[in-house]
Amino acid sequence: MAGRGDPPEGTPEGLPGGGEDEYRSVVFDESFVRAARLQEFSAQERMGEHARAVRSRPGGEPGRRSRQPVVLVLLILLAFGTAIYLGVRNPYQPPAVHRAEPLWTTVTPLAPQGPVPGGEPAELLSHSPAAEYHAGAAGINLPNAGRTEHFSESQVVTALSVAKDYLVASSLAPDVLSGATTRPVRLLIDPDQQAQFDRSVDASRADGRHALAGWLISFDPARATVDPATRVQGTLRFAEIDADLLQVTADHSFTYTLRPAASGPERAASLFTVHRQLQFRFDREDLRMHRAELLTSQVAAGPQACAPDAGGTLRPLLAGERTPPADAPAVTDPYATGDRAVTPLCGTLAPNAQPRL
Repeated sequence: MAGRGDPPEGTPEGLPGGGEDEYRSVVFDESFVRAARLQEFSAQERMGEHARAVRSRPGGEPGRRSRQPVVLVLLILLAFGTAIYLGVRNPYQPPAVHRAEPLWTTVTPLAPQGPVPGGEPAELLSHSPAAEYHAGAAGINLPNAGRTEHFSESQVVTALSVAKDYLVASSLAPDVLSGATTRPVRLLIDPDQQAQFDRSVDASRADGRHALAGWLISFDPARATVDPATRVQGTLRFAEIDADLLQVTADHSFTYTLRPAASGPERAASLFTVHRQLQFRFDREDLRMHRAELLTSQVAAGPQACAPDAGGTLRPLLAGERTPPADAPAVTDPYATGDRAVTPLCGTLAPNAQPRL
């Protein structure tokens, strides 16, 4: 039977008394045990001379780290200085504030030298200077546009287009011609001039400032109606008058076919011609907002009677009517376009301005 400390299968062969017998003679005295100390090496000591597993970053040196904030500050200062320089040297500074001036108007009624010719519209037009004119807006042609010193080609085209839109709204729109509305014209006017425009609509007077005919063409609906296909002929010109201002000059003749407002079979048509010379001015805000400032408006219109209030709604003389000129200072031809100023308070309609039937 195996002893208490022996394994179940007994003591291994060749080892009498088991493995413990070898160390039974070894005795550790108390002084040896006290002198024995456990010492645990640090990780760095355990690694010894082995190479590091993680490399240090090149920028990690103290000298490099101290230079990074300095470089960052220099870059910020450089960017700030560049922004200031570009702001000072930028040629596209905000435009100066420009206030629109009041419109100056001159309206000259032209009285006929005899009875107003009447007939069918096609016949009247074929025997008048308007025979070769275009119908409606097709008679208002834009010139070849190019850039100026301070305005691009597209800005010049915009100015010319606004001028044409104004001419169409104020000279050809049926509702404006009949006096039903003035809104299409008002929307194209610089806001600084809208109060003057409103006063001209409410109380037109020939004082050089508030003549309705200086802004638009309208006929007394109780007296005459306008046939379609008004004939138009004229020119548009542009020029830069300032680094921030463009000017467009419009010089056009409009020939209207009118009939008496009263109904009846004998409503013979007649022709009525309006010569308009308008000067428009545009700053950059006007171009952006698609509007215009009107500087001057010179209008000569006939046949009509010379009247003190001729600057308002037009009251044309119709077929067969006549009025002798009242103190007419000169004979004026509304078909003769040019740069002459229309200054008389009343004129005489030139004979060749009437249809020769």
